[in-house]
Amino acid sequence: MTKLALRFALVGLLSLSTLPARGLDVSVTGLLGYQDGLGLQALGTVGLPGTPVALSLGFGYSFVNPGDPLLARQVFINDNANGTPEKSGGFWTLRMDVIYLLKIGGFEEFGIFAGPRGSFFSGHFRYVGGNEDFTVTSNAFGVGAGVRAGLTLSRHFDIAMMLGFDWYPVETLYGHDTSYSSSGTAVNPTDQYTWVQANEAINQPQFVPSLLIGVSWRL
Repeated sequence: MTKLALRFALVGLLSLSTLPARGLDVSVTGLLGYQDGLGLQALGTVGLPGTPVALSLGFGYSFVNPGDPLLARQVFINDNANGTPEKSGGFWTLRMDVIYLLKIGGFEEFGIFAGPRGSFFSGHFRYVGGNEDFTVTSNAFGVGAGVRAGLTLSRHFDIAMMLGFDWYPVETLYGHDTSYSSSGTAVNPTDQYTWVQANEAINQPQFVPSLLIGVSWRL
């Protein structure tokens, strides 16, 4: 997660460092809602002076159902079925967007956005009384697009809304000493299981819709 996150942050900072310091339209936004589960997002946005274009950097976290604990155990560990399963999961996201701003009556801001994404998934499975406890992880690059809007509350505050869809096309699932890739490769697979069964067992982010609402603060 660290290397991918640092790459994202570096690209974003280099992009923003090329902008002139004067005349920038800057906002910070916090959002809450649905993003493949209960999701949180924090965004920083900078409008380019004299253009209808803005750049946005953000990160977030979603609480999700990590998958089927019985099938996950079969795919990554063994066929034992003893113990009471417990599970928890979620994923961090990093995002960078180019926003094309439109003038829509009644909105302080309305724009169409698109850009690259990074996801960092972790699903934990524990079998009480079954002597098994393991975590499945997956990091992936993707792309996303959507629309965002703002309604004025005061001079510096807006109600913010965002509707989007992210796609992560290539991934590898790691669990215990086993991994399965969407390319079809596997390391130490259990009982000839493949990516098909691993993907069925684990709810890592692949197609991620989002509907979020929150507050923006503008300079």
